[in-house]
Amino acid sequence: MTQIAGAASAVTPLFRSRFSTHAGNVVRLVIKELRSIRADPVMLFLVIYAFSLAIYMVSSNVPMEARDLTVGVVDEDRSDLSRQIASALRPPLFKQVVSLAPAEVDAAMNSGRIVFVLDFPPQLQMDLLSGRPAAVQLEVDATAMTQAGNGAVYIQSIIAQEVAKFAAGRDLPISAPMQVVMRAKFNPNLESSWFTSVTQVINNITLLTVILTGAALIREREQGTVEHLLVMPLLPIEIMLAKVAANGLVILVAAGLSLVLVVEWWLGVPIAGSLALFLVGTGLYALAVAALGILLGTIASSMGQFGLLAIPVLLLMQLLSGSSTPMESMPVWLQYVVQIVSPTPHFVAFAQGVLYRGADLTIVWPPLLALAALGSVYFTVALARFRNVIFGD
Repeated sequence: MTQIAGAASAVTPLFRSRFSTHAGNVVRLVIKELRSIRADPVMLFLVIYAFSLAIYMVSSNVPMEARDLTVGVVDEDRSDLSRQIASALRPPLFKQVVSLAPAEVDAAMNSGRIVFVLDFPPQLQMDLLSGRPAAVQLEVDATAMTQAGNGAVYIQSIIAQEVAKFAAGRDLPISAPMQVVMRAKFNPNLESSWFTSVTQVINNITLLTVILTGAALIREREQGTVEHLLVMPLLPIEIMLAKVAANGLVILVAAGLSLVLVVEWWLGVPIAGSLALFLVGTGLYALAVAALGILLGTIASSMGQFGLLAIPVLLLMQLLSGSSTPMESMPVWLQYVVQIVSPTPHFVAFAQGVLYRGADLTIVWPPLLALAALGSVYFTVALARFRNVIFGD
């Protein structure tokens, strides 16, 4: 028993010594990676731009809601009702209404000058007053897809409201068996900037984490500095862990500052949940996508090849992540495949829950667990490939 206790007491200092040695190597390599990023002005500018001006410009200058819609009116009725409906099409939702003759409609829409044409037929008001069926024709230029979809809904709603007002003023019976009251949660005014700004931060985390880690490895291979690491008493996991940690740290700092300074302060978008919880989830996600960047960096032999290889991978990850289009719109089999293979859908669900709805750890722990599991798998596969390509093990 005394010999066993003595052996155990001897192993503990040895384990601590080796652990401190490996940890010290990782810390020094992390500092080296951070200095390399600081010495690369192009990459540094890309990170700053992606988390500042890019987010602001997309969120403020690319609104998803309809504005300044061009509407033409063909008024063959020339009644109080037709004029009331036309006068309700007001800015900022609509531009000044253009009066058209029936023969001018095709030319106006063919030239792209008018997106919507509202045609009031003769006897419209008289048919409504007499209780006969009344119809209004709305012609839409569907090549302007977003405006066509949103604008048509707005115009139909305005027509229904104005007809109801007109009928109420004339004491006409209105068949309205129920009234729908809509209350928008988490974004009461339906501001698109609240959605696009956070979505841009999420997408840029994916994009830049892969680019930074992959480019760091490719840069060392092209410059020949990776050979210096091979002759040092370093383990492959130490080198790879340092690259993942350094580039992930840069992304975490940039994303945190972007949410506070750009999204919350500059754009005025409220952050509902805990920023610390979001950064914890982002750290787990960075582990997975940084390992993916290392994996792509071991496959490509130059920066050009890495860019061509990363583009389709990043494109698929973002399109199938659920950030821009809902996961429910995809085929069921594809939803399962994406959630098993890619960590991005789990991170999007986690980030939207925390930043949009203020969810806490008791709600978002399943995507965090999925991120940790997928991150471990990605890191293990990337490490095996890294050892094989760089160290020839």
